[in-house]
Amino acid sequence: MALLSRHPWCAASLLLVPVLTLAAPGWPRLAGVGPCWAILWLLPWALAEGRLSAILAGATLGLLLDSLHHGGVSEIPALMLLGWWWGRIGRLGAPVERSFSLGLLALLGTLGLDLSLMLQWALRSSLGAGSGLSGGGIDPATLAKPGWHLDDLAGAGLHVLLARTLLTALLAPVLCSLQLLLWRQQGGGVGRR
Repeated sequence: MALLSRHPWCAASLLLVPVLTLAAPGWPRLAGVGPCWAILWLLPWALAEGRLSAILAGATLGLLLDSLHHGGVSEIPALMLLGWWWGRIGRLGAPVERSFSLGLLALLGTLGLDLSLMLQWALRSSLGAGSGLSGGGIDPATLAKPGWHLDDLAGAGLHVLLARTLLTALLAPVLCSLQLLLWRQQGGGVGRR
């Protein structure tokens, strides 16, 4: 956590993720879907700072992003797991510097995060539908309306998953490389755990 203790503004950059998520800038969009800003911030942080700092950053980032939406699903577990994995790669492996590697790690991370959210939604829907809980499950009256068919909903989820994953992977080599370079120069990689 050398970077965090010496340069608190680096940790304060974490606040840009919810701001960019809320602002949803129009220029980095693919088929109407924006990138996963959490992955684009957490990946270089974890590679520069190590496991412990990345797990804490993933939990904090997850809390911030979960506070932006209501829905009963959480990004915290996936972001903490990704922080641990990337922090381990940054500490134990050779330094990740190639653009292809950063893009591939961002692609896998976005895919893992989105699949985690989809799995949570599926579990919540299946548990809520069978137990009679309010707000759980899919209301058949909603699906009977024109334009709302299960195939359409599944196609929209796949569309968002693929577009967000691809866009994040395409932006990662540029954005993550710049952050990684800056944070490695500022922190020197000392004290990573």
